[in-house]
Amino acid sequence: MNRNEIVARLFCLRDKDYALLQAKLIPTVAADRIIGVRTPALRALAKNLYRDCDTSGFLSCTPHQYFDEDQLHAFVISLEKDFDKCIERVEAFLPFIDNWATCDQLSPKAFKKEPEKLLPYIQHWIKSDKTYTVRFAIGMLMQHFLDERFEPKYADAVAQIRSEEYYINMMIAWYFATALAKQYELVLPYLEKRRLADRVHNKAIQKSIESLGSPPGRRPTCVP
Repeated sequence: MNRNEIVARLFCLRDKDYALLQAKLIPTVAADRIIGVRTPALRALAKNLYRDCDTSGFLSCTPHQYFDEDQLHAFVISLEKDFDKCIERVEAFLPFIDNWATCDQLSPKAFKKEPEKLLPYIQHWIKSDKTYTVRFAIGMLMQHFLDERFEPKYADAVAQIRSEEYYINMMIAWYFATALAKQYELVLPYLEKRRLADRVHNKAIQKSIESLGSPPGRRPTCVP
């Protein structure tokens, strides 16, 4: 299935009301780039494409015209089981991510199986000058290195980030709110000693408090 056929399929799945909602939630994406395909439908399409089609042509058509293509791209990559192929595709796609939603939806299965191989890439991404590459790096530390693999040096790397970018700062706050829940004794000093930028410090505390009132298993949200 080529790119034009995929876009035609996306328009068949369009929900105009949902497109209007997404345009409000994702202000960094122009409204005319949002088709309005709901996430379950995108995930189902990604599974079909990954299982039945050669997706290399579609994945190479970057930058995509539509936000929904970016979302589909993220979901297809996330299904890749081979680490080396997956990391190659992630690295090729990261420079083209222009919004928090696509960044956060990119969650490759291959990384869960071999997190040790992922770490050098995270260390490289976190120093990037691209907003969503840095955000993705922090997200990967949060997903794969906050439980039994946690080491203070990972929190150090996040705490040292200073940025004027809203979506980086929100992810730092989300990271520390989650880290506080999982590694309380080790992470509390970062807040007690105010090792974060003031705005991030305050948002991390806010998100941590919000998470206390959330249902079990629900993590604090990454954006307002």
